[in-house]
Amino acid sequence: MSRYVGAIDQGTTSSRFIVFDKGGKIVSVAQKEHSQIYPKPGWVEHDPLEIMSNTNEVIGAALARANLTAADLAAVGITNQRETTLLWDKTTGKPLANAVVWMDTRTDQLVQRFTRDGGQDRFRAKTGLPLATYFSGLKLLWLLENVEGARAKAESGEALFGTIDSWLTWNLTGGPNGGVHVTDVTNASRTMLINLETCDWDDEMLTHFNIPRACLPKIVASSAVYGEIKSAPLTGTKLAGMLGDQQAALVGQTCFSPGEAKNTYGTGSFMLMNTGTEVVHSKAGLLTTLAYKFGDEAPRYALEGSIAITGALVQWLRDNMKLFDVAAQIEPLARSVPDNGDVYFVPAFSGLYAPYWKDDARGVIAGLTRFATRAHLARAALESTAYQVRDVAEAMEADSGIQLSTLKTDGGMVANELLMQFQADILNSPVVRPQMTETTALGAAYAAGLAVGYWTNLDDLRANWGVDKTWEPNMSEEVRSHHYKSWKKAVQRSFAWVD
Repeated sequence: MSRYVGAIDQGTTSSRFIVFDKGGKIVSVAQKEHSQIYPKPGWVEHDPLEIMSNTNEVIGAALARANLTAADLAAVGITNQRETTLLWDKTTGKPLANAVVWMDTRTDQLVQRFTRDGGQDRFRAKTGLPLATYFSGLKLLWLLENVEGARAKAESGEALFGTIDSWLTWNLTGGPNGGVHVTDVTNASRTMLINLETCDWDDEMLTHFNIPRACLPKIVASSAVYGEIKSAPLTGTKLAGMLGDQQAALVGQTCFSPGEAKNTYGTGSFMLMNTGTEVVHSKAGLLTTLAYKFGDEAPRYALEGSIAITGALVQWLRDNMKLFDVAAQIEPLARSVPDNGDVYFVPAFSGLYAPYWKDDARGVIAGLTRFATRAHLARAALESTAYQVRDVAEAMEADSGIQLSTLKTDGGMVANELLMQFQADILNSPVVRPQMTETTALGAAYAAGLAVGYWTNLDDLRANWGVDKTWEPNMSEEVRSHHYKSWKKAVQRSFAWVD
């Protein structure tokens, strides 16, 4: 019997392959970064061929490190950066253009075009999403309108649309030679092209955005066998799980009951709360999204608060401002001062996402005096993540009527203990870091393993979850209130920067 399950974790900055055992522990991992391409201000692209090449490379490396073969894996799942959009030629397998990354803002004119007719929320009741540059449907429309020959090829079915999950699946299952063209409900729910109730492409939305159905993938469950992998070193392995990265983290954190929530601290940060089989429409600026669909079971839904820039701000301070040499140095630098010196950093580099949805916002640093140092700037940058998470948490409580009792956390930034303590302080709630922080990849592995019977049920998965550390709030209400009021003031300063 196959002893392990594999997960492809294709993120915004890197691709990884992780092998997990039945207890949800890592057996082997390999990772490789890919290029970030910035052709113009606000534009962010990836090379799909580089991503595919890196994915194959890390699969081989992770297997080799543990002396494993395809026969050792019961199944493989995929989790991916979600709204990143590409079109490729069905016959050659070549992309028609670089992938347009989720944080890219080139569709701002399209957002304005559609907003003029009925406001930012005109499609929210059907899709759960506001009109924003974030979602993949308008990115696809931009490609169709701006890449020579793209529309004709898409209308004839010769060009295929997909987010990264579809691109990887198609290539792994044969590519031009019979590759499977699918996307799961979670990734489809980020396109603005599906009806939340039916979990299928919506004819009215396709008409509004002038999207040809012929180029769209089939929508499938998050846990099901999609086909066999045709390429070495995973030849013959079942591809059986597919989840957008944030939904994968929800599954990896075993948030299977309504009201359970997690926050992932990555390039951006994303808080999701399971709302069960009920579609909860947000009145507080959150997204309504698919949480997961396991096999033939009813789909589960979630409320989501998406924050564009958190970990990316640390990268920016490192790479653009040269404030430190490696990301981990931000914590000792921030700890070298007792507080933020009343400096507040709003990282609206590509507008503000939840709960504000302001495409015209841009980054501001407020409260600067001669007293401020680079240490205060580092601290303000870390604290901006915690403030943004509180903004989302308050919106979530308003929409769901459920008080957040504990925040489960994961992602790269949870290693930063100064941030985790400040998060507990500003939320006035305990913050919990699990033993396994690679919950995104673990969620994809869980989906794949459930599909093939490697894990029997959700109780098997819950049994794997354990606490590593809990941070309790330790801040006076007076200080908390001052910080949060000042943060809100700084956020207001970032609005309407772009005319």
